[in-house]
Amino acid sequence: MKFGSRAAEESIGCYLAHSIKHNGLSFTKGHQLTAEDVNQLIAAGFADVTVAQVEDTDLHEDEAAALLANHACGNAVSASTPFTGRANLYATHSGVLQVDVEKVTEANLIDPALTFACLPPFTEVREGRMLATAKIIPLAVDQQLVQDAAEKISAAISVAAYSPKSVAVISTTLPHLKETTITKSLRVLQERLDIADSTISADLRVPHDEAALINVLNTEQVRDADLVVVFGASAVVDQGDVIPAAIQAAGGELVHFGMPVDPGNLLVLGDLDGTPVIGAPGCARSPQENGFDWILQRLLADISVTRRDIMSMGVGGLLKEIHSRPQPRDHPLSEDPDKTVCSGVLLAAGNSSRMGQHNKLLALIDGKPVVRHVAEHALASDLSELIVVTGAMASKVEEALSGLPIRFRHNADFDEGISSSIKKGIEGVAEQSNSALILLGDMPFISTEDINTLLKSRSVTQDQLIGVSTTQGKRGNPVLWDRAFFEDLLCLRGDIGGKPIIQQNPSVVYTVEVGEAARRDLDDPEALHSAGGILGKHSEKP
Repeated sequence: MKFGSRAAEESIGCYLAHSIKHNGLSFTKGHQLTAEDVNQLIAAGFADVTVAQVEDTDLHEDEAAALLANHACGNAVSASTPFTGRANLYATHSGVLQVDVEKVTEANLIDPALTFACLPPFTEVREGRMLATAKIIPLAVDQQLVQDAAEKISAAISVAAYSPKSVAVISTTLPHLKETTITKSLRVLQERLDIADSTISADLRVPHDEAALINVLNTEQVRDADLVVVFGASAVVDQGDVIPAAIQAAGGELVHFGMPVDPGNLLVLGDLDGTPVIGAPGCARSPQENGFDWILQRLLADISVTRRDIMSMGVGGLLKEIHSRPQPRDHPLSEDPDKTVCSGVLLAAGNSSRMGQHNKLLALIDGKPVVRHVAEHALASDLSELIVVTGAMASKVEEALSGLPIRFRHNADFDEGISSSIKKGIEGVAEQSNSALILLGDMPFISTEDINTLLKSRSVTQDQLIGVSTTQGKRGNPVLWDRAFFEDLLCLRGDIGGKPIIQQNPSVVYTVEVGEAARRDLDDPEALHSAGGILGKHSEKP
């Protein structure tokens, strides 16, 4: 490929290196210039243009990307149509990503013009998820280089698709273990199995005793299952402990005890005549990601797991803390994990686009700005502090809240959507707070009592970590978020709230019925007037 500036009249058949937009002309980067295009450029005053001339030995960037991507596809993977030198790979089935790391590295070493990036090996993927991308940097590249890279990367990306499994669950019991804990463990496990269309085929309870566990491991219900999961009433502390000892005494093999993944260290993996047996660590009772997930996902995808596989999980094995664990990594904020220390985050940054020339937050109800009603109800509650996020008309919002004991945080990027205001508020939450209640500035009918009920219902030990206000069972606002989800909130982008996080974590969501107030906002003039609101000069936009 020859790249550089050349006379416009000599550029017919070449590819533009940069987009051109000038006096009605519009040519995109990579556009192949025709004689008519060149005449238009000359007429517009372009004497020279920067172009790439593809030689006989070159492949256009799209052809090169397609060749590299298509060769990389293994089982359950397909490549997209290339565009601007890029072709993406997608999963055609849900399962576990398998990557031949050496092949990908060798292909990337062929030439800097050829790049290939993918997700980490063994990532759990859903059907349709993007797995990798092949990107050609220049507008064309020598076809021999592309061919060499394609051969290196052949079938390097594949998905081990999930297949339905029957799972026998054994729960050992001790007097201190609550029935509700076992019930929750089964529910959380089934949620993990749903992705693979797998089901719990047997729910067996036995005393936490080696002899009792040996007997149940030899039952038909267990032997007929594709996978066995044992939830122990007490943590495994040694290879001779109840669960690993019972697996071996029942004629099975202990593949490995312990794993360099936290949470998940105390996992047991065994084999009972070809059937995998997982002694689940205590953290597996929580829906949050832990080492148990990594082993379960591979087994559901029929990927064998060896001792070496487990011990190679240490790099990347420090996962997000599970706050309900008996001894969390961080120093506890209080001796009682269920004691709620909650910051209020009041979002008051929007520009009220549906209100025309007025800001709804400054409209008056009973002679008081709407946003001040919300703030006063929050301040009268058990919230430890109140942070108000401003954006549009910040000075007027601050004036409407003057005299109240609140902290303001200004969101200069409020026009990027609600997620930017959520991020600004969460970033300001005090270190001693273990949760945050996100309130909307246009919902003045949420009462102090409603807020306190949300706070009192939070329970770390019961995995009630996301509190959602409802109206006849329909989700509304405000929403309480345990600190465990702050990182997820900070990753939100665009005009979107926390709904995706709620949908992804159903097992830790609790609801509080607060009546119509949970879904009654003042988004338009009609809603405001029906609530007794008044618009005036005080609410006019500058």
